[in-house]
Amino acid sequence: MFLDLCRARLSYAVMFHDIAVPLWLLVLIVAFAAITALDRLLKPSVRWFFRRRMERAVTEVNKRLAKPIEPFRLARRHDTIQRLLYDPTVIAAVAEHAATEGIPKNVAFQQAERYAREIVPRFSATAYFGIGTRLARFLSETLYRVRLAHFDEESLARIDKDATVIFVMNHRSNMDYILVTYMAAGRTALSYAVGEWAQVWPLAPLIRSMGAYFIRRKSRNALYRRVLARYVQIATAEGVTQAVFPEGGLSLDGRIAEPRLGILNYIVSGWQADRKRDVVFVPVALNYDRVLEDNVLIEAAGTTDRRFHYRFWQVAGYVARRAWQWMRGRFRRFGYAAVSFGAPLSLSDLAKGQPAAKLTERVAHRLMDRISALVPVLPIPLAAAILLRHPDGLSRADLQLEFSAALTDLSERKVFAQVARDNPDLTLELALRGLGMRHLIVEANDHIIPQPRSHAILAFYAASIAHHLKANHRKN
Repeated sequence: MFLDLCRARLSYAVMFHDIAVPLWLLVLIVAFAAITALDRLLKPSVRWFFRRRMERAVTEVNKRLAKPIEPFRLARRHDTIQRLLYDPTVIAAVAEHAATEGIPKNVAFQQAERYAREIVPRFSATAYFGIGTRLARFLSETLYRVRLAHFDEESLARIDKDATVIFVMNHRSNMDYILVTYMAAGRTALSYAVGEWAQVWPLAPLIRSMGAYFIRRKSRNALYRRVLARYVQIATAEGVTQAVFPEGGLSLDGRIAEPRLGILNYIVSGWQADRKRDVVFVPVALNYDRVLEDNVLIEAAGTTDRRFHYRFWQVAGYVARRAWQWMRGRFRRFGYAAVSFGAPLSLSDLAKGQPAAKLTERVAHRLMDRISALVPVLPIPLAAAILLRHPDGLSRADLQLEFSAALTDLSERKVFAQVARDNPDLTLELALRGLGMRHLIVEANDHIIPQPRSHAILAFYAASIAHHLKANHRKN
């Protein structure tokens, strides 16, 4: 009774007497109260307002695209993450992981949630078409003379509108993402699988807003792999247009590598499970007169762990120097960059009469054969291939003869080769100028001589078209 009486007197004193608080505390209290009020009252209205604007923008963009943006990509990221986490396959994987590792299921579920948040993108049509494609165009045309080497428009136009389209590409450079985004901007929005290298601020939020999803290429964690596989399968079933690199990484020697079956297997196995819609693969081949990171790749090829040894300050310094040249009007482009889009391959057609267990392997090798046949022949790789056959050099006249003969042979076999203004001599001159600027060749007494230190770089570029220059060519 005595305690109750004390509490009553204390409450009375607090209610009817002034309480002094510091000014900074009062400001914080008012600020938090205002934020809470805005969150409860205005946030839903603001979200609704911006979502309406986004939907109108997407409607306008879809009118211009051959393959409209899929509704799946326009869903809230939180909803997509929840859908992925509570998918029966993922729930089963969580239970299996918990049992295997001897941990509680809620802990395993938290790990799966962390993986899902890492993987699922936050697509923004404004970021993709308002910023991404414009930046891709600017960078592509500033750095290279961009060419569309081959485009099978008739076959691409016949693709079923409801089919999921997967662009499958060789991986020459990190510039591939930018170049293909630019070249495909008028047809569709691509969703890329991007490696761990891009998970740095501010690159990661921008890439995620472009619809790309991050993958840990070297991860062997079974739960992570199941979550990633299920996301790819759900996106494929919902019709999301994707772009994948089956080689699993950048080419270190210039050649097209044997395909890794990871993401392709996720796509194929997911399609086999429900066959909700057809999947159509479009082979895409890229090549460059200059791969920006060629020295880094060549150095990595000489190691056992494929590690790229470069420092941030070196990259930043290189970019700053090139930007300064560009601002002063002294920047010269790095030659040609070319892209070929081949005839599509339907997964339902490839699956006919094929054992289910062998389907992914068949798809991968058919696609890589198509990509190899589509690789554009550009001036510097062709000149490099010829110079490698003459390590002691050859006269300019003999080089012109070999270069022109190679172009003629390629043309007869319907292999695309970039010829500047239909002039083989001018094309060779552009190649020699590019090699000379990098001090890879010297000219003495009208002889073109490769520098001793240039062999690795010349071999890197020549390897990209070596299969086109062999006597026996495989028809696809």
